[in-house]
Amino acid sequence: MTFNPDADISSNKTRRGGRTAVIAGAGGVGVVGIIVYLISAFTGTDLTGLIPGDTGGGQSGGTSVIENCDTGADANSNVDCRMAGAQVALDAYWGEHVEGYVAPTLTVVDGSASTQCGTASNAVGPFYCPPDQGVYLDPTFFDLMQQQFGASAGDLAQLYIVGHEWGHHIQNITGVMADYPNNGTGPDSNSVRTELQADCYAGSWIGRMTEQTDAAGNPYLLKPTEAQLQDALNAAFAVGDDHIQEQSGFQNPESWTHGSSEQRQAWFAQGYKNGLGSCDTFTIDGSQL
Repeated sequence: MTFNPDADISSNKTRRGGRTAVIAGAGGVGVVGIIVYLISAFTGTDLTGLIPGDTGGGQSGGTSVIENCDTGADANSNVDCRMAGAQVALDAYWGEHVEGYVAPTLTVVDGSASTQCGTASNAVGPFYCPPDQGVYLDPTFFDLMQQQFGASAGDLAQLYIVGHEWGHHIQNITGVMADYPNNGTGPDSNSVRTELQADCYAGSWIGRMTEQTDAAGNPYLLKPTEAQLQDALNAAFAVGDDHIQEQSGFQNPESWTHGSSEQRQAWFAQGYKNGLGSCDTFTIDGSQL
């Protein structure tokens, strides 16, 4: 349980949108299939055409606000409501730390959805689209991480993932993305530094997530247990470049875009323990990443 059951999350504007068809692979793909999914999700390379049956077909649907996600109890019992609750808590946190904060949209993808950055689905994983200023997430991605990759994807791990994508929105609206544009790949690249900072931002939010309250003074989220923190750290490990490449049978640090498992865990922990002020990944020497 991550949310205070009494918290009011009814102000969420989380949307559901996309196709209604079941995505190929969601019912169970082999190890190679899930590795392709995760490489696509966390290296920015769309390899999903390698997975047989991933046709992307189905009926296109509209976008509507998710209903019946009103309390923390709803967030604890339903993954869609958990994402809606995360939106409320994240907006409260970043509204206190970023002057003139403008919230991103959050779309819970049902199957697949079109964005200005391409198609959103569990095949490409959760992502942030700067032109849309939107976060897109298909909750079946968490099932894929658990069932096919052996990764932890419990409640707090899910919040870490959506908090990471929110971190990219903060980088976008505060000018970090413009100041440190993509300069290629590798362990010292801006891409890796950008991702590690987003991990740190997610850790900072989770470390202080009991401080945001609803209008009645109820904290949105409960203090995480040690087991929950280990779950989040395990998720960070699972999406490290070196770990993903190892599962794929190769190692090439010069192709890294997100950082190693050790780095991702360390920067999440850095933010969790020391807060936003400790999340500067750009002015430090590469040996300190």
